[in-house]
Amino acid sequence: MTRIDEPRVGHREVARLAGGLYLTYIFLNVIASLLGRIGLSDANTLRAAIAGEETLFRLGLVAAIGSGLFFALTAWALYVLLRPVNEAIALLFLVLNAIGVAVQCASYLPLLSVLAQQGSSTAAPTFDGTAAISVATYQNGFVTAQLFFSAWLFPLGWLVLRSGFLPRLLGWLLLLDGVGVLVWFLQVFLAPDHSAISYPAWALGFVAELGLALWLLIRGASPSRATNKTPAAHSAV
Repeated sequence: MTRIDEPRVGHREVARLAGGLYLTYIFLNVIASLLGRIGLSDANTLRAAIAGEETLFRLGLVAAIGSGLFFALTAWALYVLLRPVNEAIALLFLVLNAIGVAVQCASYLPLLSVLAQQGSSTAAPTFDGTAAISVATYQNGFVTAQLFFSAWLFPLGWLVLRSGFLPRLLGWLLLLDGVGVLVWFLQVFLAPDHSAISYPAWALGFVAELGLALWLLIRGASPSRATNKTPAAHSAV
């Protein structure tokens, strides 16, 4: 007996779950940036955040780590949603996302070491020596994670284009977002004095990913003829 309808069970609910998780991830990223200056901030801004208000910085750091969890959950929900289109490609973006999340969360560990160095000291940190190296290590690790986040957007965008139940415009925006994030990664390591090169990538990424999250949450997704083509891996006799 062939389980043709299996991928269609709870299709709309899975789409809205993915949208909710994606929006939570975006919200936590904004909180991390506002409270802890974690993310796109330069080294001086980050150092000022750590030295200026440790409690707010710690809250921002918790939000940043939490965003990694919700990003991984978002990728899982999108995998469930888009698996009927092409399971192998969906698995690819799930793996790439997981690696990126792991690298990015690991990049936060040096920031914990900076806080540990402050410890019981009442003096403001000078960020000489080990503390400065820790901040630089965090920044390099954070940017390294963007290579995997760039890569995951290509299979994701391709599946959105092929899905038949999501706007093709979102698929093209995600593909362009992948190019933009890749440009950001290359700019940081190859042209660190020209940060303006990356500005369009940040704006494009916000529009593409927020747009996908809102569409999934508000509109959901209805199975179409594209999802009726059940992959061989889901067929059983």
